[in-house]
Amino acid sequence: MKNKTVKALAIAMTVATVTMMGSASIYASDDTAETATEETADDAETADDAETADTEEASDDDQKAADEVAALIDKIYVQERTDTTDEDCKAAKEAWDKLTDAQKELVEGEEADPDYFGRDTGDASKDDPRNQDEIGENELLVVSFGTSFNDSRAEDIKGIEDKLQEAYPDWSVRRAFTAQIIINHVEARDDEVIDNMQQALDRAVDNGVKNLVVQPTHLMHGAEYDEMTEAIEEYKDKFESVAIAEPMLGEVGDDATVINDDKKAVAQAITDEACKEAGYDSMEAAAEDGTAFVFMGHGTSHTANVTYDQMQTQMNDLGFTNAFIGTVEGEPEDTECQAVIAKVKDAGFKKVVLRPLMVVAGDHANNDMAGDDDDSWKSQFNASGAFDSVDCQIAGLGRIEAVEDLYVEHTKAAIDSLGTADTTEETIDDTAEAADDTTDGAEEVTDDSAAE
Repeated sequence: MKNKTVKALAIAMTVATVTMMGSASIYASDDTAETATEETADDAETADDAETADTEEASDDDQKAADEVAALIDKIYVQERTDTTDEDCKAAKEAWDKLTDAQKELVEGEEADPDYFGRDTGDASKDDPRNQDEIGENELLVVSFGTSFNDSRAEDIKGIEDKLQEAYPDWSVRRAFTAQIIINHVEARDDEVIDNMQQALDRAVDNGVKNLVVQPTHLMHGAEYDEMTEAIEEYKDKFESVAIAEPMLGEVGDDATVINDDKKAVAQAITDEACKEAGYDSMEAAAEDGTAFVFMGHGTSHTANVTYDQMQTQMNDLGFTNAFIGTVEGEPEDTECQAVIAKVKDAGFKKVVLRPLMVVAGDHANNDMAGDDDDSWKSQFNASGAFDSVDCQIAGLGRIEAVEDLYVEHTKAAIDSLGTADTTEETIDDTAEAADDTTDGAEEVTDDSAAE
């Protein structure tokens, strides 16, 4: 009995020992697994932290590269040409081309944005900068504010220049833009070099030009026209004869009631084109269908802003009850967008067609008029809830044949004046006097042609 008891105790102790050893082994295994799991988690967290750091560093590098390009764009987004302008334009484009697509979207400066180089505005090769030498004795210098929109520059500005060259084959047509900002933009993006006023006049002098006729494509005797005449005044002694032709809409006049043949011709031309594109035979037919046409100019604080009210008077005089004149800048006040919306609404029209009253269909036409931002004219007309439809026609005045013919007439008058004016000074002084009449009392001048 005693031996059995001893054996039983021995067996029990053995089992207990084995059990304890097994439990210890299990506990040890659990501790090892837990430690391994913690180490794996720590490794993963470290990897995530490293990846986040790399991403942040890459993001910082992307933004830095984009900011450098933005600074280069802002440097050439200026109205004054400098000794380094050509180099700066080249540097900006080269830096842009090195960016990735993602980096290009990050470009944002005081004036810079991805559209500066990235927006497709057409084929620049269709344009002709007309900056060639070998001019001859007779030069016809066509002066425009300019536009960076390639299609419009080729169709509107070049269209006018081509028509003038065809009409006056004995004169060499050359080009000058008054907006250095636009000149720089086109040079940087498209490698197309356009003369500013000083460069164009220097080119004329260097080529031995004797007779200079200047045809501005500006709408009116506004700020840009005044600056142009001042630049020409400084060169008047370098030519045997100089004459400056009328801008598109001719003489300004004293008040909103004053209209002339030029304004009548333009009013008829733009309404004819607008009706044709909208599918109407006439303005009267459009009115019967409840359609109004809103022609958006730039606006100006110059005293010549009365020209816009005169154009409204001209539309009324032609019996176009569904034609309304507006301005981006809202100067004069009765031409600002909300005022025009109220006029169209009160007149009972339910369909609206917006079209630029500008030589070219550039930034203002594409963005301020037809853009998708809340402050565009299209958006504001839609937001009013007063109209069933709001459509846009993006086309400059320069491509309309009747407008081109008007410039041909103005140029002819200037050329003819060279034979009647006794001296170059007489021709220039007459133009300067007319310009002075329109600038008295003008403050913070902004010209309509800046719309281009």
